[in-house]
Amino acid sequence: MKLADSVALVTGANGGLGKAYVEALLNAGTNRIYAGARKLESLAEIVSRDPHRVIPIQLDITDAQLVNDAAVSYSDVTLLINNAGVALNYGGFVTNPDLKGARTEMEVNYFGTLMMCQAFAPILKQNGGGVIVNVLSILAQATSPVIGTYSAAKSAALALTKGVRAELVAQGTLVVAVMPGTIDTEMSKDYAGAKVSPVEVVQATLQAVTDGIEDIYPGEQATAIATQLLSDPKAIEKQMAALLPTAQA
Repeated sequence: MKLADSVALVTGANGGLGKAYVEALLNAGTNRIYAGARKLESLAEIVSRDPHRVIPIQLDITDAQLVNDAAVSYSDVTLLINNAGVALNYGGFVTNPDLKGARTEMEVNYFGTLMMCQAFAPILKQNGGGVIVNVLSILAQATSPVIGTYSAAKSAALALTKGVRAELVAQGTLVVAVMPGTIDTEMSKDYAGAKVSPVEVVQATLQAVTDGIEDIYPGEQATAIATQLLSDPKAIEKQMAALLPTAQA
């Protein structure tokens, strides 16, 4: 896809990574960018960068009516970036029995992404195929028990991504899975380990969109884990499990 010829919709555009996507799309010459967030006022800063090309839209991806209305109203979209996501439960599956948080993570990270794909797949088809980008996490492939239910929700979203990719290949839609390590945003402010910058994640994503690459692992952390998963997946499982005593101390 040529980004300069595209019309993009970015969910979660008010967050650190979402803003980075909008900025990069502006710099790439994208014709129009629909910036989605639950609260319109949270988009004021990013819209101010180019009010003619950045269009704010109120969009809660867990609200079926809002999702379907968006598909009707913004039927010129050729690039859908499913960036909206939440991480609420920090702890293990057993040691943190907060089902409310776990359900919300699944509603946003899995069901919300699913509804966006369902609503916009026909739009992309009528516009020549287009691209869907699902922003996931390396934890979709390597469960971290210290943030277990988030890992599970992202794993479900990865399964969704693979299935949607298979379904839409005939209509010429590229489906990209973005699986970074920990991203340096507000969501990860308390994480002391290595992080990947939002700019690096976005650059890798847009390069994949341009080059037609389906799976990417931005950042050294994600690249290392993805490589090791191919050769010794049990070692990764044990490394993740070893983090539990520190989390519980």
